[in-house]
Amino acid sequence: MIHKYKMYDTNIVLDINSGAVHVFDDAACDVVDIYRTRSRDEILETLSSKYSEEEILEAYNEVSALESKGLLFSEDSYADAVGKWERKPVVKALCLHICHDCNLRCKYCFASTGSFGGHRTMMDAGTGKKAIDFLIEKSANRRNLEVDFFGGEPLMNFEVVKEIVEYARSREKEAGKNFRFTITTNALLLNGDNKEFINKNMHNVVLSIDGRSETNDRMRPRIDGSGTYGSILPKIKDMAESRNQDNYYVRGTFTRENLDFAEDVLHLADQGFKQISVEPVVAARDSGYDIREQDLDMLFSEYERLAYEYVKREKEGKGFNFFHFMIDLQQGPCVIKRLGGCGSGHEYLAVTPEGDLYPCHQFVGDEKFKMGNIHQGEFNAGSQQDFQKSNVYTKKDCADCWAKFYCSGGCAANAYQFNNDINVPYKIGCELEKKRVECAIWIKTQE
Repeated sequence: MIHKYKMYDTNIVLDINSGAVHVFDDAACDVVDIYRTRSRDEILETLSSKYSEEEILEAYNEVSALESKGLLFSEDSYADAVGKWERKPVVKALCLHICHDCNLRCKYCFASTGSFGGHRTMMDAGTGKKAIDFLIEKSANRRNLEVDFFGGEPLMNFEVVKEIVEYARSREKEAGKNFRFTITTNALLLNGDNKEFINKNMHNVVLSIDGRSETNDRMRPRIDGSGTYGSILPKIKDMAESRNQDNYYVRGTFTRENLDFAEDVLHLADQGFKQISVEPVVAARDSGYDIREQDLDMLFSEYERLAYEYVKREKEGKGFNFFHFMIDLQQGPCVIKRLGGCGSGHEYLAVTPEGDLYPCHQFVGDEKFKMGNIHQGEFNAGSQQDFQKSNVYTKKDCADCWAKFYCSGGCAANAYQFNNDINVPYKIGCELEKKRVECAIWIKTQE
């Protein structure tokens, strides 16, 4: 399988199964189109009105050489093997819902402004420590473990965050584990004390801001309806600088209210941020904020415009990292990750303030996906195996998609939200992912 496209006068051909990326001239691109259906002489005749015989033969020989090396039209070596994998599920990461409450009322919030459709509650330290014990037990021989502090707004319950971190550190040596912590915050409650603790203990920090002041304040108001941009921007800037512009992300969301989202990304770059992620909203159909098929052409143009500016700024010495444009063509994720994705439901689980277990933070509150409770010693290993078995070959729409090894089948929670099946991908998400991959690879061709 190959995928061929043109972006800003660059002809790019991807060999999907080998992962090879080729930049071809026009003649080679035309040869690729008919190479497998016509002989060399027929190709010479077909293209003779566009190119000289020398150009066609050079292109033909190039394509033929790449094919012989397994770098073009290569066979899929994973399809048969994936069904034979016998892997015991291992939990390596937890998302701890420290606080099912929030001091914002974001209009697009998938978590019902922090409550996840239930009561506004806080995780106690005992539950957090039980979660650490659970992770150590279920991680088998894996040494490196990850814990994400999530909400709602985790800084509303920060003393418990500190207790959990200290408890995990106290267990590291005897358990033979190494914990890496991340916290996601809207930054309203950031101050010198919690910033110091975060910088000392958190491997990564995610700072929520949607971009321009008008974009952010329209979508992310306080409980009283007032905007937050003016309050959080200085705090987020200070946090980013205190981490030497590394090991953090400013993370935003775009909706139908700001389809020109590239402006928000560039605004954040103009504020000096070097690690930026702005992602499409996943909102209920007809909510008013949801991305629709008629929006895709504009969003594709925005991604291309952003890619062009991304390259331009890098050459000017004003570069920044945009999460969706970061792609490793030399090594990249391991095969299992490329086929199975983020690991939700088997490697990665969410824990509510009450100790309930779910496949990930986006499934929390849906009782159909409750996998147990750490206080009661319950864990549904069968459900864990169901999630583990889901991969690009169990998803009909993925099996023949050129982007399957880049997106790894997409988000299970989004698939279920829109199609009631974790193996039926969310179509709009697929289209946006494919465009991001095309842009990311074009960027690589310009380096």
